[in-house]
Amino acid sequence: MTDKRKKWILLIVALFVLFANAAYAQPEKDADRTLSPYFLVKSDDPEVDQLPLKSTSAKVNVSGVIADVIVRQVYKNEGKRPLEAVYVFPASTRAAVYGMKMMIGERTITAKIRKREEARREYEEAKEAGKSASLLEQQRPNVFQMNVANILPGDAIKVELKYTELLVPTDAVYEFVYPTIVGPRYSNQPAAEVTPQEKWIENPYLHEGESPTYTFDITLDVAAGLPIQDITCPSHKVNINYDGSAFASIKLDGSEKYGGNRDFVMKYRLAGGRIETGLLLFEGEEENFFLLMLQPPKRVTDHEIPPREYIFIVDVSGSMHGFPMDISKKLLKDLIGNLRPTDRFNVLLFAGGSSVMSEKSLPATPKNIGHAINMIERQRGGGGTELLPALKRALSLPRIEGYSRSVVIATDGYVSVEAEAFDLIRNNLGNANMFAFGIGSSVNRHIIQGMARVGMGEPFVIIRPEEATNKAEKFRRLIQSPVLTGIKTDFGDFEVYDVEPPSIPDVLADRPVIIFGKWRGRPQGNIHLKGIAGDGSFMKEVDVGKIKPLKTNSALRYLWARHRIAILSDYNKLRPQDERVMEVTNLGLTYNLLTAYTSFVAIDTQIRLKDGKAVTVKQPLPLPQGVSDYAVGNRILMQKGFGMTAVPSTLAYKGIMREEGLEHKKEDGLGLKPLITTPALEKMPIKLGTIAVTEGLSKESIQRVVEEHLNSINQCNKYALWKQSGQRVELEFRLVIDPKGRVTGVKVNTSQENRKELERCIVEKLKKLCFPTPEGGKNVVVTITLILK
Repeated sequence: MTDKRKKWILLIVALFVLFANAAYAQPEKDADRTLSPYFLVKSDDPEVDQLPLKSTSAKVNVSGVIADVIVRQVYKNEGKRPLEAVYVFPASTRAAVYGMKMMIGERTITAKIRKREEARREYEEAKEAGKSASLLEQQRPNVFQMNVANILPGDAIKVELKYTELLVPTDAVYEFVYPTIVGPRYSNQPAAEVTPQEKWIENPYLHEGESPTYTFDITLDVAAGLPIQDITCPSHKVNINYDGSAFASIKLDGSEKYGGNRDFVMKYRLAGGRIETGLLLFEGEEENFFLLMLQPPKRVTDHEIPPREYIFIVDVSGSMHGFPMDISKKLLKDLIGNLRPTDRFNVLLFAGGSSVMSEKSLPATPKNIGHAINMIERQRGGGGTELLPALKRALSLPRIEGYSRSVVIATDGYVSVEAEAFDLIRNNLGNANMFAFGIGSSVNRHIIQGMARVGMGEPFVIIRPEEATNKAEKFRRLIQSPVLTGIKTDFGDFEVYDVEPPSIPDVLADRPVIIFGKWRGRPQGNIHLKGIAGDGSFMKEVDVGKIKPLKTNSALRYLWARHRIAILSDYNKLRPQDERVMEVTNLGLTYNLLTAYTSFVAIDTQIRLKDGKAVTVKQPLPLPQGVSDYAVGNRILMQKGFGMTAVPSTLAYKGIMREEGLEHKKEDGLGLKPLITTPALEKMPIKLGTIAVTEGLSKESIQRVVEEHLNSINQCNKYALWKQSGQRVELEFRLVIDPKGRVTGVKVNTSQENRKELERCIVEKLKKLCFPTPEGGKNVVVTITLILK
């Protein structure tokens, strides 16, 4: 590249930065900026270590049905300036976090549980005083944030947290999942209006295919209590060693050192397909706890199945682009393609908006099934993830008399409206069962499992394409006939209270009935569980007097409290004035648990930073395996010392500056840091105008396909640098669509020399569109106008 061309490029970028700063420096514009993730632009400045997290590991001990986990995070400052590290990470939706400690050299500081605001205040005061400190907060039931303050140059600070969870088998298979990555969350909330608890969404991410910048390790010891039949790990390569028939140790293979970009999954079965059943008791100083697990009867498959209606809600947003969308298509083709002739169904697609196949459910005829599969096959993934409007629309569709309605959702769950979605489902429990399919290598399990739980359905998670067929078959078996209905429990002389759940829903799978609670007095009497199975009445009895309370069951107090907190959080949208907030807070303080309203804080007694101020660095996260850059978006803000500047990502990261070999400038040791654009830039500048079509396709079907892909077409706007502010430009394109709905030719009717690159880019995007099959079996000519304004 010539020096002259370099000067022109620099001049263009400088002018763009200058005008963008002037345009977006207004307070009302900044107030409109939405809260979203962004891509990291790494600085070469040695002053600041942008990647302070060096390793994360877990040690897991499984005893019977309870897993106890120790997570260790190592932070090291390899730069020359003191740091505050901020790391957002996931946890199991069942995790009860009951302890944390921080280690600096030979010193160990045990964290204390505090009300969230108190913990944050103590942490900030310690940071300002120059003390090293760590703060663990819950941002979602399955999303945590760790802040570590005043990591001095050369420091290595280790933070450990402990949690426990209950392993519940399904179809006699036990599964332990260790989540590793928080996927990017789409949010349309203005950044200026959100609470501090929501700001974790605005987190830096690496690009698609980039490995984590920190190492990952995990070891497991399984003491099953009964002979183990087999152990598998479908997510990672591991080494398994058995010590006797009931004990095994699992270690991560060395080749998986950077395998922290997908959830770790371990499954095992007991010999003979048995499951752990019975009563566990714990006797504490102030309270006593119990856990009852009883195996339901075997499934009966030869009964008449009532008429059923299925509404399939399919996520086609940007985060589903590529690998997740491919899994979703395979799953939906399997589910819809195997409906019974007596079934009725509908399909609703959602991203930033939603579209429905029909205003009422249709019979499962070969023609309707083919139309639905074709509709899903055309999807590529693009746009935001507006789940709530899609749920509302699905639940408002007309009911069919005499049909049992089931709503099936397929999504990665990368949204931030969990509480509202739970509220909507909870308020419609009498209208439909809810079944949620989590799609992708690192799904938002909180919303997937939560939607199924409050909808009295079942959650399914598919992390690989080859699992789609088996999970679809499992779903069909699940809904075919309930294992146990009308369940009632009689505790007799065993004095219990604070029992969870207060009523037991129908059991739809071969999994145990689980009841938590507290007890008083002596453990005595008999527990009777009654219900209706496929072949008649069912009853099981447990002699409480034969069970001894054990100190090793101390985790029951954490598990009961965590379950109670989960119910409060799932079934209700918590508000600051709500009495449930106080109940959750008291549970956290009483049982030493991390909650949305209680946090762990550890503060060193020594003042270590005496001069200067620490630089806050957000630890960048890798995208989950198989998730594309579409999950984050295609525009960013460049943050430098003088403020925020709106810049297309093609300029900021992989466009002019990178292609022309121009180095990023650094300021304040932070370099160029990308943030999300203000809504003024997020709004799509390319919009669909007029449509003209010959016979064979309707204007509505063409409009739907083009508008579904406007997010992708708008990536071409990076070539519209010639466009003057406020100028309206119309581009007209002629498309030829073959009898299979494929675009075989695109011509620009309004071509101009100064927008060749823009037109070329749009033509390539239009060639990839797939329309419905035209009527008459002939080519169709379509003329569309795209407007830039």
